[in-house]
Amino acid sequence: MPLIQLKTVIHARLKTCFDLSRDIDFHKDSLKHSNEKAIAGKTSGLIGLGESVTWEATHFGIRQQLTSKITHFESPNYFVDQMVSGAFKSFKHEHIFSTKGGDTIMIDMFYFQSPFGVLGRLANVLFLTSYMKNLLETRNHYLKIKAEIIQNQQS
Repeated sequence: MPLIQLKTVIHARLKTCFDLSRDIDFHKDSLKHSNEKAIAGKTSGLIGLGESVTWEATHFGIRQQLTSKITHFESPNYFVDQMVSGAFKSFKHEHIFSTKGGDTIMIDMFYFQSPFGVLGRLANVLFLTSYMKNLLETRNHYLKIKAEIIQNQQS
């Protein structure tokens, strides 16, 4: 099972980063390029334990739907969203937050399994892992900018 691990240092409060990371509206804004929309379940605001959201987006030129559910939640340090249904065979996304000095350290641990056996594993190597990493990096960059703007406004 492939794992994408990212570490982002953010000059903002831990709670701000945690809440942005689980904010449905923020997520939509951060991934506008894929026309991401929340179409069922929790479709706006902060998602929490036991709640699910169904996303519709265009990836690889194909309109897709994916439903994920928050399966673990320890505010403001940790939460997990896991795929309930969608294009992957499975995925689990751990969101881990800690502080160091005045900064928040945000770590993403994204585990995924592609469908289609050998063909899916080949797709992982050829393009899917890098595509998913780029998607997460784009979202994290957007989150870092937004959280640091909020921090500056509060200072």
